[in-house]
Amino acid sequence: MLQLQHFFDKLKVEKQGGNKMLENIAILKDFTESEKKNLFNTLLSKPNYFTKNAMIAYSLNNTDLIGIIIQGEGQILRYDYNGSRTVIDTLKPGSIFSNLFLSTYNSEVIVTAITDCEVIFFSYEELKERCQKGSPIANHFLINLFQIVINQNVNQSERIELLTKRSIRDKLLTYFNYLSRKYSSKSFDLNTSYTLLADYLAVDRSALMRELKHLKEEGFIKEVNKRITLIS
Repeated sequence: MLQLQHFFDKLKVEKQGGNKMLENIAILKDFTESEKKNLFNTLLSKPNYFTKNAMIAYSLNNTDLIGIIIQGEGQILRYDYNGSRTVIDTLKPGSIFSNLFLSTYNSEVIVTAITDCEVIFFSYEELKERCQKGSPIANHFLINLFQIVINQNVNQSERIELLTKRSIRDKLLTYFNYLSRKYSSKSFDLNTSYTLLADYLAVDRSALMRELKHLKEEGFIKEVNKRITLIS
């Protein structure tokens, strides 16, 4: 209980200091502070802390659990029988992950921390049971959960479109145009390493760096310290 109280005190201090962490946690949207404490006392786990590069979950073999990134970033990775790695999704604050949303047939799935992370978990079966008993807090929580699933499915469909592009150039330009629309600007920062970007685009890092060089030389983009500007 002391650890849980420390977590809420930390959120309160960070919010007063201008931190937007609470607003990023969509599953807690429109809950009062007392309702959030009720959720943590009855449904949600205590915060779990993971250091950078640590494994958050392996194979997601407990199909009942759903994880929520509270702070930091993570990745869902799939390894096939050949050992090839594919980035399934990048997890930001507010993102959820679970075996419920993935097919693990003939592959292993792990969730790792890209940065230091705070993660909470809850049981989907327990949430359903509380909803069936008429809990208004549980029903509100379930509605928020469905909205997150919808939003993440939209993001996944955009990534599927990205991965269907045949060349690295097409993948990069499609991704850059997506970021341009997202930020409503021709200029934006790449808030990830080139290694992680190559994993996300499912391409070789060296080949990615060569194509970036070509795009700059041919006048498609400008790039300074990982700030990209699209040239019309």
